[in-house]
Amino acid sequence: MRPTFHRIAYEALDVCNAVEMATLEAAVRATGLPPHARVLDIGSGNGAVAITLAEMFGFEVTSVELDPAMAELARSRIEASEASCQIILHEARSDVVLEAGGPFDLIVALGTTEPIGGGVRDPRGMLKGLARRLTPGGWLLWGDLVWLAEPSQPLRQIVELNNSYADHAGWQAAAEAAGLTVVSAELSSPELWNRYRMTMMAAVEAWLKTHPDHPAAASIRSRAHQLGLMFDFGEGALGFGLYLLRAPVP
Repeated sequence: MRPTFHRIAYEALDVCNAVEMATLEAAVRATGLPPHARVLDIGSGNGAVAITLAEMFGFEVTSVELDPAMAELARSRIEASEASCQIILHEARSDVVLEAGGPFDLIVALGTTEPIGGGVRDPRGMLKGLARRLTPGGWLLWGDLVWLAEPSQPLRQIVELNNSYADHAGWQAAAEAAGLTVVSAELSSPELWNRYRMTMMAAVEAWLKTHPDHPAAASIRSRAHQLGLMFDFGEGALGFGLYLLRAPVP
């Protein structure tokens, strides 16, 4: 598989976002879901979340990843897991899997792009669309970028090329507007956010030093430069929020 920035960067991370696995485990544990609950992991990334959901909690996990390079990485790790028989990985758009496979007892969506498809990129619209795919009383573990301070217009335009984002209160308001109850909400610490960005950038820099003449090096170097600028200009304005949300209980 041709190497990409995200393949190299995410392989170096425990979770492909600025959140620790222990924090995700605690949120999932708070749902009280039993083994064999039906779970959807949107954006499998390096496969670590799907594997944890299956190995630690005994869930039946459907995982979806659109990026071929990331799907290959996730697949290799899932196949090596002792719980591989409990995980089905789809290399597809998440809206297709949502349409075909729901409803789910838990949906985990961390840093996803257009998770419900159809060009829906606003916080309320994305959360409302996912809420429709939950069982009654089901759970959504949502994580995404958060505006910690009002960004400049150029920064907002760059960061929001894929989705629109909200501040911490805005994400919670969007969840409530989508008919979900906010059970817990927390922001990544500045230290964790910096460790996240530094780990990614260091992994890519090391790869570029080792493979300076690789055919993919120029595109990877360009992407690293773009994201490095975004992180630098977003210093103090960008963070990551994790929200445990619940659908109405009948």
